[in-house]
Amino acid sequence: MTSATEQTPLRDCELDGWVETVQELRGEGFDYFDWLTAVDETDREESPGFDVVLHLYDMTPGAVRGTLLRCRVPEGTPVPSLTSLWCGAAWHERETHEMFGIEFSGFDDGTGLGMRPLLLPDGFVGTPLRKSFVLAARASKPWPGAKDPGESGDTPRRAGRRKNLPPGVPDPSWGPR
Repeated sequence: MTSATEQTPLRDCELDGWVETVQELRGEGFDYFDWLTAVDETDREESPGFDVVLHLYDMTPGAVRGTLLRCRVPEGTPVPSLTSLWCGAAWHERETHEMFGIEFSGFDDGTGLGMRPLLLPDGFVGTPLRKSFVLAARASKPWPGAKDPGESGDTPRRAGRRKNLPPGVPDPSWGPR
């Protein structure tokens, strides 16, 4: 496995070569599917879209190595599914679809039910991992803007609150004098 000081190698590919590049990686020994997700880059000025990222391992005993494959996908463009190569990709593609709104063409998890919700409650509207998604907590109440009372500057400064001791540490007034 990669140590903390090493970086996992990263390869970039074009969307039209996504499946072919994944098949090439399998041919190089990267046949263990670890995870697939996306990164919202829709706010970039140059080449906006999503980075779909795939993490694979070559599990050869004594020489385990990993690699990342990244593909920039324009918003609204479907990504070819990897479920024909790894059944386990279905869970990750469903999650990425649900959280980012990315479509996966040719998705087949063997159920015949197609792409369906995985993590969010029934009736949930939105894609919560997109940068454009408005968090309900931010919409329903203002952000406090301070860690402790009196730090925001909108109220007169009063004496700070008593600092709590870590669990298990007795108050200084405890014990023999």
